[in-house]
Amino acid sequence: MYIQTATTSFKLQLLEAIHNFGPTSPDTYKIALYTSAVDLGPATTVYSATNEISSVGTGYTAGGKTLTINPFPNTGLNSQAVNTAFVSFDDVNWPNATFTTAAALIYNSTEANKSVAVLVFDVLKTVDNDTFQIIFPTPDANSAIVRIS
Repeated sequence: MYIQTATTSFKLQLLEAIHNFGPTSPDTYKIALYTSAVDLGPATTVYSATNEISSVGTGYTAGGKTLTINPFPNTGLNSQAVNTAFVSFDDVNWPNATFTTAAALIYNSTEANKSVAVLVFDVLKTVDNDTFQIIFPTPDANSAIVRIS
């Protein structure tokens, strides 16, 4: 992945106690895929269907896939011996897919589709009647997709 960043609004909303990653009654988090025409970045505040991959005959459903939180929020020492809170998700698959994607948005569908993180791929990712998979980093204090240290 080329850019992987938590959105600015997500960072603020953590302090406002808007997002719940569990383990008790966690919110629902989703990941949506986008074409190269999208403009995603740290300033992205909510999920939008604009420039999302087509859901017609592609194996993709508008709004993306629901993510499974794994592990629930945890803490550990990162490689610089700094206490770090982290959370991640299970890998996600789109079987029998045919599309090209440039980016993804993780968002909280429970909380008015508020953005969490942006993934902008280093090159266009194309799949042709095969499984498209996003593999999340190791869920630990050094690599988890969401880390606070």
